[in-house]
Amino acid sequence: MTNNELYSLIYSKYGIVTRARGCFLYTKKGARLTDLYQENGRAILGWDGKNAFTFFKNVLNKGLTGGFICEEHSRLQKAVGELLASDRKVAFFSTKAAALKAGLAVSATNTCVYKPWNPADTDWSKADCVVIVPPLPWTDSIFLLAVKKELAPAAFELSISVPFAMQAGITRAFYNLIQAIGERTEKDWFIYDPVLTRYWERKGPYLFPKISENIYDEFVRHCAELGIVINPSCNEPSIIPFGADAGVFTKLKNSPFKGDL
Repeated sequence: MTNNELYSLIYSKYGIVTRARGCFLYTKKGARLTDLYQENGRAILGWDGKNAFTFFKNVLNKGLTGGFICEEHSRLQKAVGELLASDRKVAFFSTKAAALKAGLAVSATNTCVYKPWNPADTDWSKADCVVIVPPLPWTDSIFLLAVKKELAPAAFELSISVPFAMQAGITRAFYNLIQAIGERTEKDWFIYDPVLTRYWERKGPYLFPKISENIYDEFVRHCAELGIVINPSCNEPSIIPFGADAGVFTKLKNSPFKGDL
């Protein structure tokens, strides 16, 4: 199932989404859906982006919408450097494949994809190149490549420009992520295990499905019927809904999926 098919499924069952906050989606029909998809990780800090969108709007209010040089890019590189505990040069790409290609051109053996909390003991400072998905909704066509400063080329092939207002929002999102990494731990994730580990293998906040791929779409629909939105792809993890009461999975507990695991 694609993400567009997932959104169509939500619409057909619950109508339009009128508000999104934290890990919850609120619809016109009065439903509150618990979101484990979280835009495939971009909304892992919450759909409201905490204060990241405030920074985005502040830059817009200054009229900084042109192509002139601003200071946001240097701030972004500083934030990414703190996240990876190393000095980095950052470039934007419109696809994950393009970012990986650029990284592999710099370091064919030491390029990786960043994933917060998984595994928890990864020393990201040792990676020459790191592809990063911004932890901010509404950035689905933006991927970052963070290259060690001493290895970074003068120009990145296929890199793209991103408006400075969006850079400001992404920068704040990275600082929010750095804070969240220090706050969210195993105690925030294992409380859901009694219900969820029947269907997923959990690694940190990430849920890898045990459901057979040939019936996974059926499982997505079953969860949607119970007010739970999961990753539509069997090959990608769903995410623990940080901040949600464990009771949001009562319906799944009481109406278990009958398909083969």
